[in-house]
Amino acid sequence: MTIQQAEPTAQQVKNSTLAIVSLVAGLAGWTILPVLGSIVAVITGRLAKNEIRESMGRLGGENLATAGLVLGFAGLVLAAVLCALGFLALLLFFPIRQVVG
Repeated sequence: MTIQQAEPTAQQVKNSTLAIVSLVAGLAGWTILPVLGSIVAVITGRLAKNEIRESMGRLGGENLATAGLVLGFAGLVLAAVLCALGFLALLLFFPIRQVVG
């Protein structure tokens, strides 16, 4: 009696390296590299989506790239909102005084 191993019928699709970098950078943008990680996530996410589309099915990871893009854009929006709130707080707590000659 011989045991035969089933061979995979479908070829495994490799994930795009840029998609993985985008996801990792997006997570880093929320933890250890707030603005820089978000910028890298957006750039590499866009590049990964283009690379995956042009590979005609040889590369996967479109969902990873999308997650990286979402995390990156959300991190950038949060950073912009926090900067605007900080600027408003400065204006409220330290008003500009006019010097009358």
